[in-house]
Amino acid sequence: MKRGKFITFEGGEGVGKSTQAKRLAERIKRNDISVIVTREPGGTPVGEDVRGLILKDRPKDPVTELLLFAAARAEHMTSVIRPALDEGTWVISDRFIDSTRVYQGKLYGLEPEFISLLERYTVAPDFPDLTLILDLPAGAGVERAQSRGTLSRYDAERIETHEALRKGFLEIATDEPKRCVLIDANLPVSSVETAVWQAVTAHLLAEAR
Repeated sequence: MKRGKFITFEGGEGVGKSTQAKRLAERIKRNDISVIVTREPGGTPVGEDVRGLILKDRPKDPVTELLLFAAARAEHMTSVIRPALDEGTWVISDRFIDSTRVYQGKLYGLEPEFISLLERYTVAPDFPDLTLILDLPAGAGVERAQSRGTLSRYDAERIETHEALRKGFLEIATDEPKRCVLIDANLPVSSVETAVWQAVTAHLLAEAR
């Protein structure tokens, strides 16, 4: 049995990650491949509890927030992601390690070495096979987030913060071109879906057959 592929969607607030994750899953299913969609933080009962806690209040110490994410991720990997991959199922996650690297690392200034150490114990060796970074000007992303209704504390950050987050994701896309594909999320939803599918086909689908 071939091991499943692991795909993650990343990007700032309001770029359309959840929508595109669902659309990609439907396309993958049409190719007779088993697939699940999950999210971070979340994906398990423990992870969803952590998600509620994190979105409600920001801890005073960014290390506290990082460790909460790491705990949820460890449970996610053990309970959901790794077993699915072992069974040959493809996994699509709405956010994963790059969100931590950007939010807790680049934005809040925690050392990359510390974050990498946590990844070693929570994720390795099952890093994403492909990461799709949806890019959108910060102002447009905030407008989309506002149009959804209730804002999380991340959505409600100052525009300068959203601009810094966008820069962080763009840096990751530049630094890891073999794993990451940058996609213009300012395009119509259907066009973004097409670009996502082209990336998945080019990077993963051919070898899966």
